[in-house]
Amino acid sequence: MLWPMLAIALGFLGIAVLSVLALRVFLEVRRLSRQVAVASRRITEASGDLERAATDLAGAARREGALRT
Repeated sequence: MLWPMLAIALGFLGIAVLSVLALRVFLEVRRLSRQVAVASRRITEASGDLERAATDLAGAARREGALRT
């Protein structure tokens, strides 16, 4: 009777350990997804800044070329 009870207890302990590890993985995935969202937002903002700077530079170059001719 001891061995079956020990096997059941070890099985329950194994499931408990796997549950804790699954919870840790879930929390890390949520943290990583937040970081990816923040990085994506920063990249989008930087892309907009770069586009505005390129537009301004192209306009300045066009005006500079018009003044020279």
